[in-house]
Amino acid sequence: MSTMNSQSSQLTLVAPKKREAQKPLNLAIIRRLFGYMRPHARLRNWLFFVAFLRAVQMPVLAAMFGWIIDGPIKNRNYEGVLWWTGGFAALSLSMAIVMHFRMHLAMRLGEAVVYDMRKQIFDQLQRLSMSYFDKTKVGRIISRVTSDVEALRRGVQEVLFVTLIGMGWMLVAAALMAWVDWVLFLAVLCLVPIAIWINFIFRKRLSKAYRDVQESFSRVTSTLAESVMGIRVTQGFVREDVNAELFGDLIEDHSEFHMTAAQTSGQFRGMLEFTKPLFLALLLMLGGYFVLSPEFDTSVGDLIMFFFLADMFFDPITNIGKQYDTALSAMAGAERVFELLDREPAIEEPTDPKPIGRIEGRVEFRDLWFEYVEDTPVLRDINFVAEPGQTIALVGQTGSGKSSTINLIAKFYLPQKGELLIDGRDIREIESHELHRQMGIVLQKNFLFSGTVMENIRLGKPEASDAQVIESARQLNCKDIIQSLPDGFNTEVGERGGNLSQGQQQLVCFCRAMLADPRILILDEATSAVDPMTEARIQEALHVLLRDRTSFVVAHRLSTIRDAHTVLVVDDGQIIERGTHHELLEHGGVYAGLYRSFIRANES
Repeated sequence: MSTMNSQSSQLTLVAPKKREAQKPLNLAIIRRLFGYMRPHARLRNWLFFVAFLRAVQMPVLAAMFGWIIDGPIKNRNYEGVLWWTGGFAALSLSMAIVMHFRMHLAMRLGEAVVYDMRKQIFDQLQRLSMSYFDKTKVGRIISRVTSDVEALRRGVQEVLFVTLIGMGWMLVAAALMAWVDWVLFLAVLCLVPIAIWINFIFRKRLSKAYRDVQESFSRVTSTLAESVMGIRVTQGFVREDVNAELFGDLIEDHSEFHMTAAQTSGQFRGMLEFTKPLFLALLLMLGGYFVLSPEFDTSVGDLIMFFFLADMFFDPITNIGKQYDTALSAMAGAERVFELLDREPAIEEPTDPKPIGRIEGRVEFRDLWFEYVEDTPVLRDINFVAEPGQTIALVGQTGSGKSSTINLIAKFYLPQKGELLIDGRDIREIESHELHRQMGIVLQKNFLFSGTVMENIRLGKPEASDAQVIESARQLNCKDIIQSLPDGFNTEVGERGGNLSQGQQQLVCFCRAMLADPRILILDEATSAVDPMTEARIQEALHVLLRDRTSFVVAHRLSTIRDAHTVLVVDDGQIIERGTHHELLEHGGVYAGLYRSFIRANES
């Protein structure tokens, strides 16, 4: 496998995360899966009943061969043969009907469980903190909702009930064989430990193989999602061949894990398939001796019945072995899904939150320290106050701590030390939803969801009418720009806003924030260059949007910095200068140097 410097590309090979050793089939996880059937108890109980019928029907059908041979055929009773044959046909028809309902009910139950689980996963993703998404690749999250849940679907609608039916076949067949000839049945029973021993030998190897396959698939989907999202960068830097080679290595790894699992499964099933005819051969030899020996009362009909019942007894062992493969895959998926569902958000909401009412907008940082990684602070001893209605501009080099500051105000993260106060209340005591309802956020990378311009603006206030959406655009004086689009406010923005220009995307995001009418506004100004006319309209809209709101702006535009009530110059996680634009220029420090660089860049 090729090796490359991981710093050369985000498309890199990731080693599988080491997992604690776990039992191949975890009873706690199985019980938890049963819990997902509880809301569908009526459907589940009907399925259990149908499975019970199916478990009884097949062995009885097999036993009827012996009864017909030893009964009407042996006694040359032609009428009896017809009656028994009619009963045989009726039982066969009932089996077909039961099989139909078994499949139908299993599909419905599996779909119901998958629906509930996917909804629960999505709800969990909505409540997880930003730190989870910062550390987890998109493809891994997608694989939880797709491949892992699909594995669970197979576990619910196939493994459980096929296994129960198979075990039912074995029990009913065993009871009938013991009733017909208990000595011959004991001989059959002595062969069972061999099948159990084969299962014991292979189960741990199969468990590890299927977990490796799903981990590998997660890495493949993660890398694929990353590659698609970064395709412009890939093509722009002529990285197609390099990334293709790296992705090929991941595919090769995944293929090798699949081959290992397939080989192990093939050996397991091969051993089971070999034991079945071996058992039947031993039964033929022993049963033939019983029929031919005058010491035993075994009839030819009994032996034929035994052959069919023995097939009903041993065949489920092979089928259960096949289902065991699927069960291990489902178990691996369940472990990963439940690991996500059990993850607690990094931000604990207050246990007894009090309504915050209408926010005035006073924000205070008091002796605040913050770190993403333990013992590596990115903000140190931050102190400042933003009074209601003020605009605070954050200025500094990349990586200085500006974005971390606004992430804390938005309560995407919590500080490790110090306090962040909103209207005098510690942000830890304020429920996130209550805070976000009165907060507007416009990110540097304008994100638009698939849908129309109208729908994207309405995200700021879902209950808003069309007239209110249009009014928000009018207030920002950009109504004409949106109406000039092919379908006006009903224009489809495309995936990630691809049908709109950068400037149009930013104005839509401004309208979204305006519609929400937030008391606190967080704005990470976009650095993308736009034409002078659109730039002027953006500046005009921004001026209206910031008016009478406490605003925090990671500023890249000179006009925004000039209009700010306070400019905070951040460097290496500390505020090194503060004041108005003119005060900082007169001071002649770091800000003055940044300003001169900014002016030179604009002039060039």
